[in-house]
Amino acid sequence: MNVNTSPDQLHRASGQVTPDYMSGFGNSFETEALPGALPIGRNSPQRCAYGLYAEQLSGSPFTAPRGSNERSWLYRIRPSVKHSGRFTKVDAGLWRTAPCHEQEITVQQLRWDPMPMPSGEVTFLQGVHTMTTAGDAATQAGMATHVYVITKSMVDQHFYDADGELMFVLQQGRLKFVTEFGRIDAEPGEIVVIPRGVKFRVEIPAGPARGYLCENYGGAFTLPERGPIGANCLANARDFLTPVASYEDKDTPTELYVKWGGALFKTELAHSPIDVVAWHGNYAPYKYDLRTFSPVGAIGFDHPDPSIFTVLTSPSETAGTANIDFVIFPERWMVADNTFRPPWYHMNIMSEFMGLIYGVYDAKPQGFVPGGMSLHNCMLPHGPDREAFDHASNGELKPVKLTGTMAFMFETRFPQRITKHAAESGTLQPDYADCWNGLEKRFDPNRP
Repeated sequence: MNVNTSPDQLHRASGQVTPDYMSGFGNSFETEALPGALPIGRNSPQRCAYGLYAEQLSGSPFTAPRGSNERSWLYRIRPSVKHSGRFTKVDAGLWRTAPCHEQEITVQQLRWDPMPMPSGEVTFLQGVHTMTTAGDAATQAGMATHVYVITKSMVDQHFYDADGELMFVLQQGRLKFVTEFGRIDAEPGEIVVIPRGVKFRVEIPAGPARGYLCENYGGAFTLPERGPIGANCLANARDFLTPVASYEDKDTPTELYVKWGGALFKTELAHSPIDVVAWHGNYAPYKYDLRTFSPVGAIGFDHPDPSIFTVLTSPSETAGTANIDFVIFPERWMVADNTFRPPWYHMNIMSEFMGLIYGVYDAKPQGFVPGGMSLHNCMLPHGPDREAFDHASNGELKPVKLTGTMAFMFETRFPQRITKHAAESGTLQPDYADCWNGLEKRFDPNRP
């Protein structure tokens, strides 16, 4: 795909024009903000147009198979080595990286209320609060779950994560991502994925924002195989949007923060690093509207496994065993006959971190509210509370549409350790397990 876009069509430093996007997942895109900026027929010409520098950003080893080889060529005003001044280590706040053993692992189900919005000025980097970590970032396996709260845009500040890929799950408030590859505007109900090593800043165009953040240390998120489902439904490739090229030629002081090896570093630059005038390749940020997910389910009886709701997966070296699965529970029809329709009682070898973006979750109508979250670790039982059980066991089994709801789950093969912040947070519900107290003995051998 070749997108030749004139400067007045872009959200540039000199204007506020809505950005355009290119659709598709895993495509090899081409885009330029100035005509002729993108070399034709070669990646690294002797002299690039407009005095630009050619630079490759590789998201996979050079020798990775074609199907999983990720790289993009960037044509920028300055090469990234000019973004690497004298780095100093700075306080990472409440951002933690696996392995993190600051809190003893706990054998119980956990749930938190929404994190309150801070009263002061808090940028994205200051507003990340790590809830759980799993695996080991140094071995490129595992993940961390965070909550972000933002009350102030990043101004003359930029960041990239060398430890992992970042998935933002917006819950409250819009975000604008100003990235090397272009600009992304997103709202609650959408996700934004920023690949490892991509520079960006986060702005809030319409007031405070809160959401969830998954830091993926392992293989990049990709679409799951559909198997017997076939070629359609679930997340369709055409609904993923990647930004067109947009750049800043801005010679003003800025700070560049880098997360590397679990630590946060900062350097001072004399210019904006958002200076990519053209690029091509398949390694780039993107967004996806969760409301375009096309769910499938049982139209006869019984309850399929929740894997049918997988939007994206980070594969591991073991086929069918995910480093991370990103699963959603969107609006859908419930029609199964003679079936207990909510999620069944369950113990899972995978560990599950759940959040609620909006609405009511059918298995937990009380106590699990938008902005809240829960953790059900490896082999810890969980399932509907008493109210949900009674309603599902005794209600009329007519077709019912669940509307106005969107929950999600980060599921991983690794046990998730909570952080000290998560353990001591005032939002932790000490009585979460009490929601199952009402599930009394119902067995009667004399009543078939």
